[in-house]
Amino acid sequence: MSDSIPPTDLTRRPPRSPRVRLGGYALLPRLIDKGRATADGTNGDYNYACPLDAMFFEFTSISPGDFKAQIDAGLGDGELLEWVGRNAGAGRSPHEIALWSRFIEDRVPSDVETREYFNGLHKSAGGSRGDIATWCDLLDMDDFASFGGLI
Repeated sequence: MSDSIPPTDLTRRPPRSPRVRLGGYALLPRLIDKGRATADGTNGDYNYACPLDAMFFEFTSISPGDFKAQIDAGLGDGELLEWVGRNAGAGRSPHEIALWSRFIEDRVPSDVETREYFNGLHKSAGGSRGDIATWCDLLDMDDFASFGGLI
């Protein structure tokens, strides 16, 4: 095991983008950042095991609590990826992981209720941006705006 990995202070900067991949998995680096910050009490407005994170846990059949225990044990990103590979209930091929990650990156609101929620978040974070279409677009824009970026 590596030396303990210092958490990202999510009161000072956002977690990695949901588009950043580790082992081909979108979301994984972001949820690692949120897990480390949660353990350190520096998660700010970010929540570990949120509905978006739940999509990763469902895809891999891994329990959020079991994964968080590995984060708390100080495993590095590569070690966490190896742990996922050993513990994912549904063994996934690189092709399946790539397709799932692409699905995550391209996800848009799927019904009227989620579209209204999406539009409300979009408006509060920078509603004049016409290029925001996916949940990943929205998260990246919100992260940028939340830490002083101009929209």
